[in-house]
Amino acid sequence: SGTGKELVARLVHAQSPRKDGPFVPVNCGAIPAELMESELFGHRKGSFTGAHADKDGLFQAAQGGTLFLDEIAELPLHMQVKLLRVIQEKAVRPVGAPAEVPVDVRILSATHKDLGRLVDEGRFRHDLFYRINVIGLPVPPLRERREDIAPIAAAVLARIAAPGSALALADDARAALEAYAFPGNVRELENLLERAVAMADGPAIRAADLGLPAAGGT
Repeated sequence: SGTGKELVARLVHAQSPRKDGPFVPVNCGAIPAELMESELFGHRKGSFTGAHADKDGLFQAAQGGTLFLDEIAELPLHMQVKLLRVIQEKAVRPVGAPAEVPVDVRILSATHKDLGRLVDEGRFRHDLFYRINVIGLPVPPLRERREDIAPIAAAVLARIAAPGSALALADDARAALEAYAFPGNVRELENLLERAVAMADGPAIRAADLGLPAAGGT
């Protein structure tokens, strides 16, 4: 976990014909089971207590772009059935709606679990597995792909730095990051860079700004 699955998904989106459309990430494990259908597919006014107005779901929000379903293994079985139908029919039925609504969305999904094993255990539907398992892209831990550290850091800095800022890694900071083991993977790299942005005095982030363990974490 934390290996940078969303960063990879964003890159796939940015290099695709859908790059001008929205990129909508959703962590399937963070949505309460009772709200998942409404969050993904939307709902109609009066369809349940608290539904005071029509609301589009995340599929509609991703129209023309990419919906990234992170931790897809956390989907309950009944939602796996509904997701399979959406993929097959290219349409969603908002909660309380009388008819389906067409959607044009490319789905990317990710998980840190072994979906094949979950299929064997009956915890993930085999038909959904075969529909989403078209092109697999393993994302190893960051410590196993040190050549990715500098470009990932540059992308993170571009996202979190103040507008117009030219913040970049100094050579000693880059070397320190490439020597570090990153037990927390890309999420830890992002946290280190957020700290460094706050600590940096000038346009270059130095190794001292990173706050890495003295031994380098190797």
